Amino acid sequence: MRAAAFTDLGGPEGVEVIEREDPEPDEGEAVVDVRACSVNRHDLWILEGESPLVNEGSLPFVSGLDVAGTVAETGDGASVEEGDRVLLCPNQTCGECEFCREGPENMCRSFMLYHGGLAELAAVDSSRLIPLPDDVGFAEAAALPTSYLTAWHMLRKADVSAGDLVFVPGATGGVGVAAVQLCDVIGARTVGTSTSNEKLSRLSELGCDHTVESGDVDYIKTEVLSMGRADATINHLAGEFTQLGLEVTKRGGTQVVCGRTAGATSEIFAPKFFLQQQEIVGSTMGTQPELESLVGLVADGALEPVVGATYALNETHEAFADMDDRTAFGKLVVEPNQSA
Repeated sequence: MRAAAFTDLGGPEGVEVIEREDPEPDEGEAVVDVRACSVNRHDLWILEGESPLVNEGSLPFVSGLDVAGTVAETGDGASVEEGDRVLLCPNQTCGECEFCREGPENMCRSFMLYHGGLAELAAVDSSRLIPLPDDVGFAEAAALPTSYLTAWHMLRKADVSAGDLVFVPGATGGVGVAAVQLCDVIGARTVGTSTSNEKLSRLSELGCDHTVESGDVDYIKTEVLSMGRADATINHLAGEFTQLGLEVTKRGGTQVVCGRTAGATSEIFAPKFFLQQQEIVGSTMGTQPELESLVGLVADGALEPVVGATYALNETHEAFADMDDRTAFGKLVVEPNQSA
């Protein structure tokens, strides 16, 4: 089989298509014929050498979390059958700690993510495969597991409900777009920011109630407060946007942080934070039942994941280049069987 592997850490030019032996399923596993796999900033951080998970000694490394396709082969005891249309929940858990026993599973003490989807075939734990209805496309399904699942879990952590006002800084990124769309499904209102007016126009079409074209936190603060204080902030940027989130969120409100695109550290003004009894909550991915719910929303027509572009396997480096220069809007999806 062919795989788009990271052969050098540093940037998109380090992606190369290589040949590997076809995987064989172990007990409880299934081999998936990968029809679509989206790329995420998590993958880009690995490619740029910013992840402790992978170093030069780990190369070549095949990333790719969000796998959608059909079951090509099964091992003994697999919970799926050949020919099944499936979507992989990329969560990997120990199954033994108190969080695996009592939930939520994404709190597992040994929580990891699957890697290996940027290939023609992928061997996976069959219990992590979700049935994919015929009317849900593979590319749309592959958009769900990381960005949409992360955003959905964040909204649930913040207890967002119909009528709430939600502040989404960096709203034209993967998690941001997902958060805006899911707020629209819930019936919540959103304020989204970006430095691109073109992207914000597209965001408005997806249901964003108010958009702010700026990266200046003082200007953004004024614009957000003109709509009233937010009930919740969905923050995948961190950095200076964490303090901004506190300043625009209501007394007793919640800010959920899932990433570090704007900086790995944040400084906050503690007095106002505790006097207003606000909460800052960390969040990583979501749970398999939540992903199943998202598939249901797509199947019912309530949610249409935004796929910004698709790429053949030998164009995977272009997908990462487009992600790196921030020109894309929506999920970038590699389709290993697509012709370049």
